[in-house]
Amino acid sequence: MTATANARSASNGTAAKPDKRLPSPAAATANGQRSNSAATDRLGAFLVEQNLIDHAVLERALRATRTAGERFDRVLTKLGLVSDADLAGALSQYLSIPLAAAAEVPAEPILLDVIGADFVRRNRVMPLAADADTIVVGIADPFNDEPLRALAYLTGMSVSPRLFVPADFDKAYQALYVSAAGEEGPLEVNGRAEASEIDVQRLRDMASEAPTIRLVNQIIGNAVEMRASDIHLEPTVDAVLVRYRIDGMLRTAQTLASDLRAVVTSRIKIMSRLDIAERRLPQDGRIKSAVRGIDIDFRVSTVPTAFGESVVMRILDRSRIDLDFVKLGFDAAHIAALQELMRQPNGIILVTGPTGSGKTTTLYTALKMLNRPDRKLFTVEDPIEYQLGGINQIQVQPAIGLDFPHTLRSILRQDPDIIMIGEIRDLETARIAVQASLTGHLVFSTLHTNSAAGTITRLVDMGIESYLLASTVKGVLAQRLVRRLGVPPGTRTPTIGCAS
Repeated sequence: MTATANARSASNGTAAKPDKRLPSPAAATANGQRSNSAATDRLGAFLVEQNLIDHAVLERALRATRTAGERFDRVLTKLGLVSDADLAGALSQYLSIPLAAAAEVPAEPILLDVIGADFVRRNRVMPLAADADTIVVGIADPFNDEPLRALAYLTGMSVSPRLFVPADFDKAYQALYVSAAGEEGPLEVNGRAEASEIDVQRLRDMASEAPTIRLVNQIIGNAVEMRASDIHLEPTVDAVLVRYRIDGMLRTAQTLASDLRAVVTSRIKIMSRLDIAERRLPQDGRIKSAVRGIDIDFRVSTVPTAFGESVVMRILDRSRIDLDFVKLGFDAAHIAALQELMRQPNGIILVTGPTGSGKTTTLYTALKMLNRPDRKLFTVEDPIEYQLGGINQIQVQPAIGLDFPHTLRSILRQDPDIIMIGEIRDLETARIAVQASLTGHLVFSTLHTNSAAGTITRLVDMGIESYLLASTVKGVLAQRLVRRLGVPPGTRTPTIGCAS
């Protein structure tokens, strides 16, 4: 693309010089494949000459370009091989397009009645100045000259481009067309401005850059090494606190600058496949990642607060869990009582305690002991915390209607022997558990109460008749975790109270 697109040549359909264009490889025709590859090679060689990348980085980017079908320059920034600012400076020299200076951004939109904010936003071209014959336009993508041709045709002027760093373009657009409400003001929802499409894309790009990836990986890696059970990212007015829960106590690990709030949260959302554009509602997701060579699951929860989104990541490290009652800290009397309950042909066995007290681990240990080839076991969980061989585990998905009651009804038609319900949360789930136990199934589940005795009161409050509880509930176990002395940090033992 030349530095100036003339109105007459644009209207006559004369194309800009094609030798430096970089269409996506996936969109290239067979005849144009060699020329597109040559253009990419020329740009890559130029970046090497400018010492912006070395030959190893060039080869990596070229492989990624061919594999992903993405444009070469975009691969460089998405992989964090080159920063947006450095690439813009190099492209300015390579294409002979001047960089847009901050002083060139006008105080108010130029030719707003002809070039609307929607055109500016969709095409990422921004009028910076205009006289009788020429319009100066800031662009974010120097390889896309179609918007410049459209502007030349629309205004009848010669178009002189200036190259923007993408972040600077977004900032200028926000100031001219959003904050000033030239064409679209920020949409207020519950007192907060909804994220624009440009903001979301910018956050996505920043969250995929190498520095952000390294920072989030460092936070996660340090938490795993310190044997933390949870990672808390808490936004404040001027910082982001990173806190780890170790042995039940929260400890501040580091403090991040406030401008990293959105980008770190977005990176975690991308990893857990959540919607980064949704900042007004809580979201739940899951990450499966290898940390220090160990496969670890993370349960992610985000909640909007006054200063941004609070993020909590529950660390589910299967390598640290021994599904053995003795190693979990149960004494001989409690193990004997549990084994007696597990020999029951039917009924309900409940484990209670606060969040994070190891209830699910206790149930997994019981299921591991009961798992034999002559039995069929099902679990219904939200989420599946640990995968157990030989057991049918189901992840509920309320968004599509696959909730606990619906899943349990379907399981009962699968001829199970033993069922584990992640948690009894409502009357409908409790009733199905009771019905399953009455029809010859052994049911394990958890409940949030403060004591074993309080479980009965809780179920009656839910609406379960007392005579049904008397005939179905075989035993209730309440447990807590306590810190131990003289063992490595992160090692905890449950203290058990058992009622049957």
